Amino acid sequence: MGGYMGKVIRVNLTERSVKVEALDLKMAQKYLGSRGFGVKVMLDEVPAGIDPFSPENKLIVATGALTGAPVPTSGRYMVITKSPLTGGIATANAGGFWGPKFKSTGHDAVIFEGKADKPVYLYVEDDRVEIKDASHLWGKRVTEVTEALQREHEGANVLSIGPAGEKLSLIASIMSDLDRAAGRGGVGAVMGSKNLKAIVVKGSKKVPLYDEERTKEVSQEKVKILRDDPVAGGGLPTYGTAVLVNIINESGVFPVRNFQYSYTDKADLISGETMTEKYLVRKAACYRCPIACGRVVKLADGSVVGGPEYETIWAYGADCDVYDYDAINEVNYLCNEYGIDTISAGATIAAAMELYEKGYIKDEDIDADGLSLKWGDPKAIVGWTKKIGLREGFGDKLADGSYRLAESYGVPELSMTVKKQELPAYDPRGIQGHGITYATSNRGGCHVKGYMISPEILGYPEKLDRFTLEGKAAYAKLFHDLTAAIDSIGLCIFSTFGLGLPDYVDMYNAVCGEVYDEKGLLEAGERVWNLERLFNLREGIDSSQDTLPKRLLEEPIKKGPSKGHVHQLDKLLPEYYEVRGWDENGVPTEETLERLGLKEYKKYLSLATE
Repeated sequence: MGGYMGKVIRVNLTERSVKVEALDLKMAQKYLGSRGFGVKVMLDEVPAGIDPFSPENKLIVATGALTGAPVPTSGRYMVITKSPLTGGIATANAGGFWGPKFKSTGHDAVIFEGKADKPVYLYVEDDRVEIKDASHLWGKRVTEVTEALQREHEGANVLSIGPAGEKLSLIASIMSDLDRAAGRGGVGAVMGSKNLKAIVVKGSKKVPLYDEERTKEVSQEKVKILRDDPVAGGGLPTYGTAVLVNIINESGVFPVRNFQYSYTDKADLISGETMTEKYLVRKAACYRCPIACGRVVKLADGSVVGGPEYETIWAYGADCDVYDYDAINEVNYLCNEYGIDTISAGATIAAAMELYEKGYIKDEDIDADGLSLKWGDPKAIVGWTKKIGLREGFGDKLADGSYRLAESYGVPELSMTVKKQELPAYDPRGIQGHGITYATSNRGGCHVKGYMISPEILGYPEKLDRFTLEGKAAYAKLFHDLTAAIDSIGLCIFSTFGLGLPDYVDMYNAVCGEVYDEKGLLEAGERVWNLERLFNLREGIDSSQDTLPKRLLEEPIKKGPSKGHVHQLDKLLPEYYEVRGWDENGVPTEETLERLGLKEYKKYLSLATE
């Protein structure tokens, strides 16, 4: 087989021991790698019911079969663990160059177990794997850590946590290449709980290819498709992901003031067009990516840093009613430096602003911080981000996300979360299919694991009426399964702007061998999705959590092109369970597990229904 390097590093931090194990290639093929591999290890090896910060939790960093291969968008890696934010599975994905560089050491994944007695980092250079002291790096921000480790290990790539991860913020991210974030679910806090500051990698090996000539042909063909596509080859390279700001706002599904509204006449102030005109220094691409949606921008002080994505612009912008690009660029940089998930951080500040507006948070709660929680205050979003990163003052409460914040004031319904994870930048009241992917997402509030924005707003692979319910459950399942497959093979989901299931089969088979047809690859994604569902059910996350915030189910959108709509989850959820082959309680049936080759996991079905 090509694609896989054939080795997995297992690090026991408690014992300070390192083992290199052979990758089970049959297992890797069945679960594809990356996300699928990590979820299987978590379900097989981590006991049920543990505290995510317990040494018994594992932190897995895994690449896919195509990560680092000479095919487009092959720069992705995945972090898998038990989420301290949701209590369920965490699968956080990132691009850049770290994933391919790690794979070039000759390894497919690293599994961390236990907890170090003092700060450490892992150094991997080809076959050399060492646990090293990181006491001198503890407390430092991401750029300081990266620069220090690159001075020590010339030519290496660095993945690290910032102060937020060290202080166990439940919204802490893991950073690589300075501004690439494995952002969601509090994965940075799990890394911090293990006293693991960084993973430094330097390699010289190439990904083995089953058919080198065919891989080259397939790659050229797919690159051309992406470059000719109006989104992958036009909107995204020109304006970055912020191209969505005006598009989503003009559909009336751009959440404003903690989802109290869904349209603003100020959207263009924070649009991709405005960023390009006034702040853009250059665009940036991940490994082997023809799309180049990354942005590099200039801050108000003249510094040149990684620019914000659409989600960050929304969370700190419209969701907080702030339309100041200098402030948004600065908080994006601060989140990268402290290692904070920008979606959860911005949305938590927005929730705090509504709590303040409604009188739950009092002036005396925040007076000592010298910051306001008034809508539209650019200084506030900058100041609170710093305090979240360091758990200072009221920032200590914000650092654990909006659900726990709102719950502490007796109004959890003011947290716009699913499974305690903050929702991203699309109001599901005006996008019915997208709403069902939110409610049923295995990792909590999430847009990227089933991006129904593609058919319902952008028209990929076909344009659907975003207000209708017919066929949406089946479409949502398709997007969930396909994305699980794309994540697991190590490619970027933005490649779906142009590429379809046959294209992913072409790339996988050229690199790995004639393994999958279209039905088989999609079924592998379905297998991964069901495995995640079983993990969550085992951890007590059942169908009662397949829901949306009360506001989105009961309060119609107040104004704009989607005015008057609520999300009709009660109609879509039973249909989603049915097309999934789950029972009315959202539990996979024995027949579904048999069909997917998961019969050894039937033992979890009784746990799920107790």
